[in-house]
Amino acid sequence: MARHNYARELSAIFFLPWMLAVVEGSVIGMIVKVAFKDAVPETRLNFAVATLAAAPALANIVSFIWVRLSHALDKVRFVVGLQLVVATLVIAMASVPFSENGLHAFMVLVIAARICYAGIVTLRSTIWTANYPTTIRARVAGKITTIQVELVALAGLLLGQAMDKNEEAFRLILPMYAAVGLIGVWRLSKMRLRQRRTLAAAERQFTEDEGAPSLNPVALWRVLANDRRFGAFMLCQMLIGTGNLMLGPIVIVILEDRFDTGYMGVIIAHTIPLSIMPLFIPLWARLLDRVHIIWFRSIHSWFFVAAAIVYYIAATQDMVALLYAAAVIKSMAFGGGALAWTLGHLDFAPTDRSSQYMGVHVTLTGLRGLIAPLLGILLYSVFEHARPGSGPMVFLVSTVILIVGAVGFFVLGHTLRVRSGGLDKPL
Repeated sequence: MARHNYARELSAIFFLPWMLAVVEGSVIGMIVKVAFKDAVPETRLNFAVATLAAAPALANIVSFIWVRLSHALDKVRFVVGLQLVVATLVIAMASVPFSENGLHAFMVLVIAARICYAGIVTLRSTIWTANYPTTIRARVAGKITTIQVELVALAGLLLGQAMDKNEEAFRLILPMYAAVGLIGVWRLSKMRLRQRRTLAAAERQFTEDEGAPSLNPVALWRVLANDRRFGAFMLCQMLIGTGNLMLGPIVIVILEDRFDTGYMGVIIAHTIPLSIMPLFIPLWARLLDRVHIIWFRSIHSWFFVAAAIVYYIAATQDMVALLYAAAVIKSMAFGGGALAWTLGHLDFAPTDRSSQYMGVHVTLTGLRGLIAPLLGILLYSVFEHARPGSGPMVFLVSTVILIVGAVGFFVLGHTLRVRSGGLDKPL
């Protein structure tokens, strides 16, 4: 059954990314920054870009809704339903006018689509846990992620090129992308969840007071308090995520305001980081299969640090070549991050509670997504107001936060090794 499910999921992933690319923060942020620049004041537009760049993480704050609603239900059917809603929202985005009210409508549709996608990601980890053995799960996820990110990168590039020639092209392209995505939805609907009845029965054993998924902050805190190792891991992850999420909107703003790249800024902000990422996923997957997620993050996090530093040098020295270099380094970091973000909680979670642990992880991602991109744009505006041209100082602030998080993972790993005699998967 695992082989059949993998075949169905693999075929579906050739079609689904086309509609998902439309709601990627870097793609949609770049498009909004250029398309609405004559309709919305610059400062307001920059904050809109920050909101859209944060939308993937911001939407995750409601992940517990999906965990709760899918409790003891067929996870595959539930995910298929969410994908149908995403396709509908992508089609609706094609009718939005280039005006201030149009921007507001556009933002609502994108955020709604990301909320649904957050549910897909949250429940997908449970599906992978049930369908694929631990020894190959990271490699399976790596192969699926490789295809997805390549197609998302291609779809974003084609959309940017089309809009560079004709801004109205998205009114035709978005419905086409949604139609292609529906083919993937149909293929995924044929997949089965192994031990579905056993999993549903195990989930029914939990009442809300005993830890059933809930939006109640007390339930979230209970998971973190009951598993101190996971709580400490989430604290370090919060720092790394905050520093990284501050980068996205700043890169988009700088590409347009300082380098005047237009729609083709999508290449640096989106296409390069995603298209090169699959080259590194197999390497990261092998490492993740061998070591505990804490050790993995203590190595992987430094690539985000390096990307932030190179972005700072590129922006302050007006060196376009370094922007491409930073995008490549960020791509290397994304390769490991895509696996670690999806599978990392499984090194802590019991199988029948993987959705809860993922729900906590995704919800905390949403909390930092609510703060970090807007904080980045706010700091950028403050720096620019104090001294025009000093906005890239935000990259240094991000670098400090990232370094603290990376060191935190190393200290946590060393402390747990000393106290407990090792982690589940030693280095």
